Amino acid sequence: MTTLRMHQRDSHSAVSGIKHYFTVFDGPLALIVFLILSVGIVSVYSAGIDFPGRIESHMRNILIAFVVMWIAAIVPPQTLMRFAVPVYVLGVGLLVAVAVFGIIKKGSRRWIDIGVVIQPSEIMKIAVPLMLAWFFQKREGMVRWPDFMVATVLLMIPVGLIIRQPDLGTSLLVLGSGFFVIFLAGLPWKVIIGLGAAGAASLPVVWTMMLHDYQRNRVLTLIDPTSDPLGKGFHIIQSTIAIGSGGITGKGWLNGTQSHLEFIPERTTDFVFAVFSEEFGLVGNAVLLVLYLLLIGRGLLIAANAPTVFSRLLAGALTLMLFTYAFVNMGMVSGILPVVGVPLPFVSYGGTAFVTLGLGIGILMSIQRHRKLIQT
Repeated sequence: MTTLRMHQRDSHSAVSGIKHYFTVFDGPLALIVFLILSVGIVSVYSAGIDFPGRIESHMRNILIAFVVMWIAAIVPPQTLMRFAVPVYVLGVGLLVAVAVFGIIKKGSRRWIDIGVVIQPSEIMKIAVPLMLAWFFQKREGMVRWPDFMVATVLLMIPVGLIIRQPDLGTSLLVLGSGFFVIFLAGLPWKVIIGLGAAGAASLPVVWTMMLHDYQRNRVLTLIDPTSDPLGKGFHIIQSTIAIGSGGITGKGWLNGTQSHLEFIPERTTDFVFAVFSEEFGLVGNAVLLVLYLLLIGRGLLIAANAPTVFSRLLAGALTLMLFTYAFVNMGMVSGILPVVGVPLPFVSYGGTAFVTLGLGIGILMSIQRHRKLIQT
């Protein structure tokens, strides 16, 4: 009888131990991410059916992102604060290293080999809001105009280095993630309106002096993709055809003609939304949009209930970054935004981007979990 009790006690301890490791996950957030990942697996399988090993690589990326998410969910926000400055400095240092001796692919110098090939600009999607949230936490209750100026400099250093690679899509995402922190820290609306007006006034200068030829061509192609239907306009034309041909309910899984006849370029990565739209139609798109809205809503709720300035700013910026990812990708695939190479969160095939997204979700879970611990 005593042996039986000991066995039951040991079994209960083992179950409690396993349960402890999974309680780090925020239930609603984990469920939403799981459902979006399921959409991604179905879409990548269909889009990559002609690419041997693509779905296996996708599942491996999901597993790595899951591990990163789990680790990030365990780390307390206070520990994240201590790493904010070192991670930011390391990221900027790697961007400088990329500019000096980075690897060139397709005319861009975005990668560096440090034993493994990495894209340091992806790190800055997390490092920049982390750094700026730390910066404003240190100035809690006494933020002044000079602080916003310093924050802007901290933001523009990595953005400028990423633009030089050139990588317009990632630079816009990093710019957005940092701007969201500055905005949530209390940047007045009149300043935002002024910056918007100044940005609009500077467009002629940006167009003639800062944009590369291929970037200008993307904007012109957006305005009239039929001007070069077999060249620069091919991407947008084929993706919009795929979305439109899906109709209300779609053509069915694995039955998309635009994707399987190879009319859609980059169909497992940037344009996977076109594959999903063709096969699942307007109904499928509505379900996916609802899932993203739930994801963003849950993230904003976590941010609103966060106990510190640091965690509130970081959670808000990461959530709005996810919104930017989804909005820009769907916009460019639908032909209402220029093609800038932004993946669809948790749906597009990718390596570094998947890890970055997993890290961001893990940080949100950490903020929610440790808020509960503090309240308890």
